[in-house]
Amino acid sequence: MKTDTKISAKKSWAKSLARPAAEFPLTQLSVKSGKIPEGLRGTLYRNGPARLERGGVPAGHWFDGDGAILAVHFTDVGATAVYRYVKTAGYLAEEKADKFLYSNYGMTAPGPVWLRWTKTVKNAANTSVLALPDRLLALWEGGPPHRLDLQTLETQGTDDLGSLESGSSYAAHCKRDPITGNIFNFGTTPGASTKLNLYKSDPTGKIVQQATVALDGIPLIHDFVLAGKYLIFFVPPVRVKFLPVLAGISSFGDSFEWKPELGTQILVIDSETLSLVSRGETEPWYQWHFANGFVKEDGSVAVDFVRFADFQTNQRLKEVPTGETSTDAEGTLCRVHLNPLTAKVTGIEELLDKPCEFPIVPAAEIGQDARYIYLAMYRPDVDIVPERFGAIARLDTQTRNLTIADCGENRYPAEPIYVPDISSEKGWIVTVIYDGNSDSSEVWIFDSDGLSREPICKLELPGVIPLGFHGTWKAAV
Repeated sequence: MKTDTKISAKKSWAKSLARPAAEFPLTQLSVKSGKIPEGLRGTLYRNGPARLERGGVPAGHWFDGDGAILAVHFTDVGATAVYRYVKTAGYLAEEKADKFLYSNYGMTAPGPVWLRWTKTVKNAANTSVLALPDRLLALWEGGPPHRLDLQTLETQGTDDLGSLESGSSYAAHCKRDPITGNIFNFGTTPGASTKLNLYKSDPTGKIVQQATVALDGIPLIHDFVLAGKYLIFFVPPVRVKFLPVLAGISSFGDSFEWKPELGTQILVIDSETLSLVSRGETEPWYQWHFANGFVKEDGSVAVDFVRFADFQTNQRLKEVPTGETSTDAEGTLCRVHLNPLTAKVTGIEELLDKPCEFPIVPAAEIGQDARYIYLAMYRPDVDIVPERFGAIARLDTQTRNLTIADCGENRYPAEPIYVPDISSEKGWIVTVIYDGNSDSSEVWIFDSDGLSREPICKLELPGVIPLGFHGTWKAAV
Protein backbone atom coordinates (compact mmCIF):
# COMPACT_ATOMS: atom_id res chain seq x y z
CA MET A 1 0.00 0.00 0.00
CA LYS A 2 1.35 3.43 -0.90
CA THR A 3 1.85 5.76 2.07
CA ASP A 4 1.14 9.47 1.93
CA THR A 5 4.63 10.88 2.20
CA LYS A 6 3.29 14.45 2.41
CA ILE A 7 1.67 13.67 5.75
CA SER A 8 4.52 11.63 7.18
CA ALA A 9 7.06 14.31 6.22
CA LYS A 10 5.47 16.84 8.55
CA LYS A 11 7.07 17.51 11.89
CA SER A 12 5.13 17.35 15.16
CA TRP A 13 4.79 21.14 15.44
CA ALA A 14 2.45 21.09 12.43
CA LYS A 15 -0.30 19.41 14.47
CA SER A 16 -0.65 22.50 16.65
CA LEU A 17 -1.73 24.54 13.61
CA ALA A 18 -3.58 21.86 11.67
CA ARG A 19 -7.01 22.74 13.04
CA PRO A 20 -8.58 25.87 14.49
CA ALA A 21 -7.83 26.10 18.19
CA ALA A 22 -10.71 25.59 20.62
CA GLU A 23 -11.46 28.18 23.29
CA PHE A 24 -11.73 27.04 26.89
CA PRO A 25 -13.34 28.75 29.90
CA LEU A 26 -11.56 29.68 33.13
CA THR A 27 -10.16 26.37 34.31
CA GLN A 28 -8.14 25.34 37.37
CA LEU A 29 -4.83 23.91 36.15
CA SER A 30 -3.44 20.69 37.52
CA VAL A 31 0.24 20.49 38.41
CA LYS A 32 1.98 17.83 36.32
CA SER A 33 5.29 18.11 38.17
CA GLY A 34 6.99 20.29 40.78
CA LYS A 35 5.17 23.19 42.41
CA ILE A 36 4.32 26.79 41.59
CA PRO A 37 6.92 29.11 43.18
CA GLU A 38 5.63 31.11 46.16
CA GLY A 39 6.78 34.39 44.64
CA LEU A 40 5.13 33.85 41.24
CA ARG A 41 1.97 35.95 41.42
CA GLY A 42 0.33 37.65 38.46
CA THR A 43 -0.84 36.77 34.97
CA LEU A 44 0.86 35.50 31.84
CA TYR A 45 -0.82 36.67 28.62
CA ARG A 46 0.02 35.24 25.21
CA ASN A 47 -1.25 36.04 21.70
CA GLY A 48 -1.00 34.21 18.40
CA PRO A 49 -2.84 33.08 15.25
CA ALA A 50 -5.27 30.35 16.31
CA ARG A 51 -7.36 29.84 13.19
CA LEU A 52 -5.62 29.41 9.84
CA GLU A 53 -8.48 28.12 7.67
CA ARG A 54 -12.13 28.83 6.96
CA GLY A 55 -14.52 26.62 5.06
CA GLY A 56 -11.62 24.42 4.02
CA VAL A 57 -9.65 27.34 2.57
CA PRO A 58 -6.19 27.88 4.13
CA ALA A 59 -4.89 31.27 5.20
CA GLY A 60 -2.25 32.77 2.93
CA HIS A 61 0.36 33.42 5.61
CA TRP A 62 0.98 32.64 9.28
CA PHE A 63 0.29 36.34 9.96
CA ASP A 64 -3.30 35.98 8.71
CA GLY A 65 -4.69 33.73 11.44
CA ASP A 66 -7.33 35.05 13.83
CA GLY A 67 -5.77 36.02 17.14
CA ALA A 68 -6.57 34.20 20.37
CA ILE A 69 -5.36 35.12 23.84
CA LEU A 70 -4.25 32.77 26.60
CA ALA A 71 -4.31 34.11 30.17
CA VAL A 72 -2.75 32.10 32.99
CA HIS A 73 -3.54 33.61 36.39
CA PHE A 74 -1.23 32.70 39.30
CA THR A 75 -2.73 33.29 42.76
CA ASP A 76 -2.32 32.00 46.31
CA VAL A 77 -4.67 29.11 45.50
CA GLY A 78 -2.91 27.91 42.35
CA ALA A 79 -3.18 28.64 38.66
CA THR A 80 -6.19 29.08 36.38
CA ALA A 81 -6.28 29.64 32.63
CA VAL A 82 -8.70 30.92 30.02
CA TYR A 83 -8.31 30.96 26.23
CA ARG A 84 -10.47 33.07 23.91
CA TYR A 85 -10.46 34.42 20.39
CA VAL A 86 -10.33 38.18 20.02
CA LYS A 87 -13.85 38.90 18.76
CA THR A 88 -12.94 41.46 16.11
CA ALA A 89 -15.60 42.64 13.67
CA GLY A 90 -13.86 40.65 10.94
CA TYR A 91 -13.74 37.49 13.05
CA LEU A 92 -17.45 37.71 13.88
CA ALA A 93 -18.42 38.32 10.23
CA GLU A 94 -16.32 35.38 9.01
CA GLU A 95 -17.65 33.13 11.78
CA LYS A 96 -21.18 33.89 10.59
CA ALA A 97 -20.32 33.36 6.92
CA ASP A 98 -17.96 30.42 7.59
CA LYS A 99 -15.60 31.71 4.91
CA PHE A 100 -12.89 34.31 4.41
CA LEU A 101 -14.29 37.72 3.51
CA TYR A 102 -11.36 40.13 3.73
CA SER A 103 -7.85 40.74 2.49
CA ASN A 104 -4.98 40.36 4.94
CA TYR A 105 -1.18 40.36 5.08
CA GLY A 106 -0.85 37.28 2.89
CA MET A 107 -4.28 37.14 1.28
CA THR A 108 -6.41 39.02 -1.21
CA ALA A 109 -10.13 39.29 -0.58
CA PRO A 110 -12.24 36.63 -2.32
CA GLY A 111 -14.47 37.54 -5.25
CA PRO A 112 -13.94 39.45 -8.50
CA VAL A 113 -10.74 41.46 -8.78
CA TRP A 114 -12.65 44.63 -9.65
CA LEU A 115 -14.46 44.51 -6.29
CA ARG A 116 -11.51 43.60 -4.06
CA TRP A 117 -10.21 47.15 -3.70
CA THR A 118 -13.49 48.09 -1.98
CA LYS A 119 -12.97 45.55 0.81
CA THR A 120 -11.24 46.37 4.06
CA VAL A 121 -8.27 44.54 5.54
CA LYS A 122 -9.21 42.37 8.51
CA ASN A 123 -7.64 43.32 11.83
CA ALA A 124 -6.37 39.91 12.96
CA ALA A 125 -5.45 41.11 16.51
CA ASN A 126 -2.96 38.23 16.64
CA THR A 127 0.53 39.52 17.36
CA SER A 128 1.08 40.75 20.90
CA VAL A 129 -0.55 42.10 24.06
CA LEU A 130 -0.22 45.15 26.28
CA ALA A 131 -1.41 44.83 29.88
CA LEU A 132 -2.70 48.13 31.27
CA PRO A 133 -4.03 48.75 34.79
CA ASP A 134 -7.68 48.31 33.77
CA ARG A 135 -7.60 46.38 30.49
CA LEU A 136 -5.64 44.18 28.12
CA LEU A 137 -4.92 45.29 24.58
CA ALA A 138 -4.56 42.79 21.73
CA LEU A 139 -2.10 44.33 19.28
CA TRP A 140 -1.71 43.94 15.54
CA GLU A 141 0.42 45.65 12.94
CA GLY A 142 -2.07 47.31 10.68
CA GLY A 143 -4.86 48.71 12.82
CA PRO A 144 -6.02 49.83 16.24
CA PRO A 145 -5.74 47.64 19.34
CA HIS A 146 -8.66 45.64 20.71
CA ARG A 147 -9.65 46.03 24.34
CA LEU A 148 -10.20 42.91 26.46
CA ASP A 149 -11.16 42.21 30.07
CA LEU A 150 -8.04 41.35 32.08
CA GLN A 151 -9.66 38.38 33.79
CA THR A 152 -12.20 36.91 31.37
CA LEU A 153 -10.64 38.04 28.07
CA GLU A 154 -14.04 39.23 26.86
CA THR A 155 -13.54 41.50 23.82
CA GLN A 156 -14.89 45.03 24.38
CA GLY A 157 -14.20 46.55 20.95
CA THR A 158 -11.35 48.62 19.56
CA ASP A 159 -9.49 51.12 21.74
CA ASP A 160 -8.33 54.56 20.57
CA LEU A 161 -6.12 55.18 23.63
CA GLY A 162 -7.78 58.56 23.98
CA SER A 163 -6.71 60.07 20.67
CA LEU A 164 -5.73 57.44 18.09
CA GLU A 165 -7.21 58.64 14.82
CA SER A 166 -9.74 56.47 13.03
CA GLY A 167 -7.97 54.17 10.59
CA SER A 168 -4.58 54.60 12.26
CA SER A 169 -2.44 51.64 13.21
CA TYR A 170 -0.83 51.01 16.59
CA ALA A 171 1.95 48.47 16.12
CA ALA A 172 2.48 45.25 18.06
CA HIS A 173 5.82 46.01 19.74
CA CYS A 174 5.26 48.88 22.14
CA LYS A 175 8.00 49.62 24.71
CA ARG A 176 7.38 50.52 28.33
CA ASP A 177 10.01 52.67 30.05
CA PRO A 178 10.58 50.93 33.41
CA ILE A 179 11.66 54.22 35.01
CA THR A 180 8.79 56.53 33.99
CA GLY A 181 6.13 53.96 33.12
CA ASN A 182 5.57 55.76 29.81
CA ILE A 183 4.67 53.57 26.84
CA PHE A 184 6.11 54.21 23.36
CA ASN A 185 4.78 52.86 20.10
CA PHE A 186 4.38 53.67 16.43
CA GLY A 187 2.21 53.09 13.41
CA THR A 188 2.68 53.75 9.71
CA THR A 189 0.41 55.51 7.23
CA PRO A 190 1.33 54.20 3.77
CA GLY A 191 1.20 56.45 0.75
CA ALA A 192 3.29 58.35 -1.77
CA SER A 193 5.10 59.67 1.29
CA THR A 194 4.71 57.17 4.10
CA LYS A 195 4.37 58.56 7.61
CA LEU A 196 5.92 57.00 10.67
CA ASN A 197 3.56 58.02 13.47
CA LEU A 198 5.13 58.08 16.93
CA TYR A 199 3.10 57.73 20.14
CA LYS A 200 3.89 58.30 23.79
CA SER A 201 1.33 57.16 26.35
CA ASP A 202 1.19 57.56 30.11
CA PRO A 203 1.10 54.38 32.29
CA THR A 204 -2.68 54.11 31.83
CA GLY A 205 -2.26 53.81 28.06
CA LYS A 206 -3.62 57.27 27.24
CA ILE A 207 -1.70 58.89 24.37
CA VAL A 208 -0.16 62.13 25.65
CA GLN A 209 2.18 63.01 22.79
CA GLN A 210 2.40 62.33 19.04
CA ALA A 211 4.82 63.12 16.22
CA THR A 212 5.39 62.14 12.61
CA VAL A 213 8.53 61.33 10.60
CA ALA A 214 8.49 60.99 6.79
CA LEU A 215 9.75 57.73 5.24
CA ASP A 216 10.87 56.81 1.72
CA GLY A 217 8.52 54.48 -0.13
CA ILE A 218 6.42 51.98 1.87
CA PRO A 219 8.75 49.93 4.07
CA LEU A 220 7.96 47.12 6.49
CA ILE A 221 8.73 48.13 10.09
CA HIS A 222 7.75 45.55 12.68
CA ASP A 223 9.63 46.60 15.81
CA PHE A 224 11.87 49.30 17.26
CA VAL A 225 13.97 49.75 20.38
CA LEU A 226 13.99 51.99 23.44
CA ALA A 227 17.62 52.81 24.27
CA GLY A 228 17.90 55.16 27.23
CA LYS A 229 16.70 58.55 26.03
CA TYR A 230 16.33 57.42 22.43
CA LEU A 231 13.87 55.50 20.30
CA ILE A 232 15.71 53.80 17.45
CA PHE A 233 14.23 52.41 14.24
CA PHE A 234 16.04 50.28 11.67
CA VAL A 235 14.20 50.64 8.34
CA PRO A 236 15.16 47.59 6.26
CA PRO A 237 15.42 47.76 2.45
CA VAL A 238 12.01 46.17 1.87
CA ARG A 239 9.42 48.17 -0.07
CA VAL A 240 5.82 47.45 -1.07
CA LYS A 241 4.70 47.63 -4.68
CA PHE A 242 1.52 49.42 -3.67
CA LEU A 243 -0.55 49.51 -6.87
CA PRO A 244 -1.10 45.72 -7.06
CA VAL A 245 -2.16 45.78 -3.37
CA LEU A 246 -4.46 48.73 -3.92
CA ALA A 247 -6.02 47.05 -6.94
CA GLY A 248 -6.59 43.80 -5.03
CA ILE A 249 -4.36 41.83 -7.39
CA SER A 250 -1.68 41.00 -4.82
CA SER A 251 -1.45 40.77 -1.03
CA PHE A 252 0.93 42.87 1.06
CA GLY A 253 3.08 39.87 1.89
CA ASP A 254 3.50 38.96 -1.77
CA SER A 255 4.17 42.55 -2.87
CA PHE A 256 7.34 43.27 -0.91
CA GLU A 257 10.55 43.76 -2.86
CA TRP A 258 14.00 43.22 -1.37
CA LYS A 259 16.07 46.23 -2.48
CA PRO A 260 19.52 45.88 -0.88
CA GLU A 261 20.81 48.89 -2.82
CA LEU A 262 18.76 51.08 -0.45
CA GLY A 263 20.68 49.87 2.61
CA THR A 264 19.22 49.86 6.11
CA GLN A 265 18.11 53.30 7.24
CA ILE A 266 18.56 54.25 10.88
CA LEU A 267 16.31 56.75 12.64
CA VAL A 268 17.17 58.10 16.09
CA ILE A 269 14.29 59.79 17.94
CA ASP A 270 14.45 61.79 21.19
CA SER A 271 12.07 59.98 23.56
CA GLU A 272 11.30 63.19 25.48
CA THR A 273 10.26 65.32 22.50
CA LEU A 274 9.61 62.61 19.86
CA SER A 275 11.71 64.72 17.48
CA LEU A 276 14.13 63.28 14.94
CA VAL A 277 17.71 63.48 16.25
CA SER A 278 19.44 61.91 13.26
CA ARG A 279 18.95 59.77 10.18
CA GLY A 280 21.62 57.55 8.68
CA GLU A 281 22.21 54.59 6.41
CA THR A 282 24.23 51.41 6.66
CA GLU A 283 24.54 48.00 5.01
CA PRO A 284 21.37 46.04 4.13
CA TRP A 285 19.78 43.50 6.44
CA TYR A 286 16.32 42.60 7.69
CA GLN A 287 15.05 42.23 11.26
CA TRP A 288 11.76 41.37 12.89
CA HIS A 289 12.71 41.76 16.54
CA PHE A 290 14.95 43.71 18.86
CA ALA A 291 16.16 42.44 22.21
CA ASN A 292 17.12 45.78 23.75
CA GLY A 293 19.20 48.93 23.43
CA PHE A 294 21.12 51.18 25.80
CA VAL A 295 23.37 54.21 25.95
CA LYS A 296 26.99 53.37 26.81
CA GLU A 297 29.26 55.43 29.04
CA ASP A 298 30.82 57.20 26.06
CA GLY A 299 27.40 58.34 24.81
CA SER A 300 27.21 55.86 21.95
CA VAL A 301 24.33 53.41 21.68
CA ALA A 302 24.29 49.61 21.51
CA VAL A 303 21.31 47.87 19.90
CA ASP A 304 20.79 44.11 20.15
CA PHE A 305 18.57 42.43 17.55
CA VAL A 306 18.11 39.29 15.46
CA ARG A 307 19.61 40.00 12.06
CA PHE A 308 18.61 38.28 8.80
CA ALA A 309 20.71 38.52 5.65
CA ASP A 310 17.65 39.27 3.50
CA PHE A 311 13.84 38.96 3.40
CA GLN A 312 13.62 35.21 2.73
CA THR A 313 12.31 34.93 6.28
CA ASN A 314 8.94 36.15 4.95
CA GLN A 315 8.70 33.12 2.66
CA ARG A 316 9.64 30.79 5.51
CA LEU A 317 6.90 32.21 7.73
CA LYS A 318 4.42 31.96 4.85
CA GLU A 319 5.10 28.21 4.75
CA VAL A 320 4.39 27.65 8.46
CA PRO A 321 0.57 27.26 8.16
CA THR A 322 1.06 24.47 5.59
CA GLY A 323 2.83 22.43 8.27
CA GLU A 324 5.99 22.09 6.18
CA THR A 325 8.82 24.59 5.86
CA SER A 326 11.47 24.25 3.15
CA THR A 327 13.02 27.74 3.05
CA ASP A 328 16.28 28.14 4.97
CA ALA A 329 16.08 31.63 6.44
CA GLU A 330 17.45 32.16 9.92
CA GLY A 331 18.75 35.11 11.91
CA THR A 332 21.48 35.47 14.49
CA LEU A 333 21.73 37.77 17.51
CA CYS A 334 23.83 40.82 16.69
CA ARG A 335 24.83 44.09 18.35
CA VAL A 336 25.08 47.34 16.41
CA HIS A 337 27.11 50.22 17.87
CA LEU A 338 26.12 53.66 16.62
CA ASN A 339 26.54 57.36 17.25
CA PRO A 340 23.03 58.63 18.11
CA LEU A 341 23.83 62.20 17.05
CA THR A 342 24.69 61.14 13.48
CA ALA A 343 23.01 57.69 13.21
CA LYS A 344 26.36 56.44 11.91
CA VAL A 345 27.15 52.79 12.63
CA THR A 346 30.58 52.40 14.23
CA GLY A 347 30.57 48.62 14.56
CA ILE A 348 28.55 45.41 14.20
CA GLU A 349 29.29 42.26 16.17
CA GLU A 350 27.60 38.87 16.36
CA LEU A 351 26.66 38.04 19.95
CA LEU A 352 25.49 34.52 19.15
CA ASP A 353 26.29 32.57 16.00
CA LYS A 354 23.35 30.16 16.35
CA PRO A 355 19.92 30.65 14.73
CA CYS A 356 17.50 32.22 17.20
CA GLU A 357 14.48 34.51 17.53
CA PHE A 358 12.06 36.12 20.03
CA PRO A 359 14.79 37.83 22.10
CA ILE A 360 13.73 39.52 25.34
CA VAL A 361 15.28 41.11 28.42
CA PRO A 362 13.61 41.55 31.83
CA ALA A 363 10.99 44.31 31.65
CA ALA A 364 12.73 46.23 34.46
CA GLU A 365 15.88 46.49 32.31
CA ILE A 366 14.40 47.65 29.00
CA GLY A 367 16.43 50.57 27.65
CA GLN A 368 19.32 49.83 30.00
CA ASP A 369 22.41 47.63 29.82
CA ALA A 370 20.78 44.26 30.57
CA ARG A 371 23.25 41.47 31.14
CA TYR A 372 21.01 38.58 30.08
CA ILE A 373 19.04 38.06 26.87
CA TYR A 374 16.49 35.24 26.72
CA LEU A 375 15.51 33.75 23.38
CA ALA A 376 14.09 30.80 21.45
CA MET A 377 16.45 28.43 19.64
CA TYR A 378 16.60 25.09 17.89
CA ARG A 379 17.50 21.91 19.72
CA PRO A 380 21.09 20.81 19.16
CA ASP A 381 21.76 18.65 16.10
CA VAL A 382 18.35 19.00 14.41
CA ASP A 383 17.73 19.80 10.77
CA ILE A 384 16.45 23.32 11.30
CA VAL A 385 14.80 23.81 7.89
CA PRO A 386 11.73 21.62 8.54
CA GLU A 387 11.71 22.26 12.30
CA ARG A 388 10.56 25.03 14.65
CA PHE A 389 12.25 26.18 17.84
CA GLY A 390 12.59 23.37 20.39
CA ALA A 391 14.64 25.10 23.08
CA ILE A 392 14.92 28.35 25.00
CA ALA A 393 18.16 29.87 26.19
CA ARG A 394 19.86 32.63 28.17
CA LEU A 395 22.83 34.48 26.78
CA ASP A 396 25.17 36.24 29.20
CA THR A 397 26.27 39.27 27.17
CA GLN A 398 29.29 39.80 29.44
CA THR A 399 30.79 36.31 29.30
CA ARG A 400 28.96 35.12 26.13
CA ASN A 401 28.02 32.00 28.08
CA LEU A 402 24.90 30.34 26.67
CA THR A 403 22.58 28.27 28.89
CA ILE A 404 20.10 26.12 26.97
CA ALA A 405 16.86 24.48 28.08
CA ASP A 406 16.29 21.67 25.58
CA CYS A 407 12.56 21.00 25.79
CA GLY A 408 12.87 17.51 24.35
CA GLU A 409 11.92 15.82 21.10
CA ASN A 410 8.71 17.13 19.47
CA ARG A 411 8.22 19.82 22.11
CA TYR A 412 8.01 23.45 21.04
CA PRO A 413 8.27 26.40 23.44
CA ALA A 414 6.81 29.85 22.97
CA GLU A 415 8.87 33.01 23.42
CA PRO A 416 10.36 32.94 26.95
CA ILE A 417 8.94 35.54 29.35
CA TYR A 418 10.97 36.75 32.32
CA VAL A 419 8.93 37.05 35.53
CA PRO A 420 10.35 38.71 38.67
CA ASP A 421 9.70 37.04 42.01
CA ILE A 422 7.47 39.27 44.17
CA SER A 423 9.28 38.43 47.39
CA SER A 424 12.96 38.12 46.45
CA GLU A 425 15.60 38.97 43.87
CA LYS A 426 14.92 35.73 42.02
CA GLY A 427 13.35 35.52 38.59
CA TRP A 428 11.53 32.90 36.60
CA ILE A 429 11.18 32.08 32.93
CA VAL A 430 7.65 31.12 31.95
CA THR A 431 6.82 29.61 28.57
CA VAL A 432 3.99 27.69 26.94
CA ILE A 433 4.99 24.36 25.42
CA TYR A 434 3.23 22.51 22.64
CA ASP A 435 3.98 18.80 23.11
CA GLY A 436 3.63 17.00 19.78
CA ASN A 437 4.08 13.63 21.50
CA SER A 438 0.75 13.95 23.30
CA ASP A 439 -0.84 16.72 21.17
CA SER A 440 -1.25 18.90 24.26
CA SER A 441 0.00 22.17 25.72
CA GLU A 442 1.58 22.96 29.06
CA VAL A 443 3.00 25.90 31.01
CA TRP A 444 6.61 25.38 32.09
CA ILE A 445 8.32 27.47 34.76
CA PHE A 446 12.12 27.59 34.93
CA ASP A 447 14.50 29.17 37.41
CA SER A 448 16.02 32.00 35.32
CA ASP A 449 19.44 31.12 36.75
CA GLY A 450 19.02 27.43 35.96
CA LEU A 451 17.62 26.99 32.48
CA SER A 452 19.68 23.85 31.93
CA ARG A 453 17.92 22.19 34.88
CA GLU A 454 14.45 20.63 34.85
CA PRO A 455 11.54 23.09 35.09
CA ILE A 456 10.51 24.09 38.61
CA CYS A 457 6.91 23.37 37.66
CA LYS A 458 4.84 22.02 34.76
CA LEU A 459 1.13 22.81 34.47
CA GLU A 460 -1.34 21.05 32.16
CA LEU A 461 -3.52 23.23 29.95
CA PRO A 462 -7.02 22.00 28.98
CA GLY A 463 -6.48 22.51 25.26
CA VAL A 464 -3.89 22.95 22.54
CA ILE A 465 -2.37 26.43 22.21
CA PRO A 466 -1.02 26.74 18.63
CA LEU A 467 2.50 28.04 18.06
CA GLY A 468 2.14 31.79 18.43
CA PHE A 469 3.99 35.06 18.68
CA HIS A 470 4.28 37.31 21.73
CA GLY A 471 3.24 37.62 25.34
CA THR A 472 3.65 39.68 28.47
CA TRP A 473 3.51 39.41 32.24
CA LYS A 474 1.32 41.50 34.54
CA ALA A 475 2.35 41.36 38.18
CA ALA A 476 -0.35 40.95 40.81
CA VAL A 477 -1.41 44.29 42.28
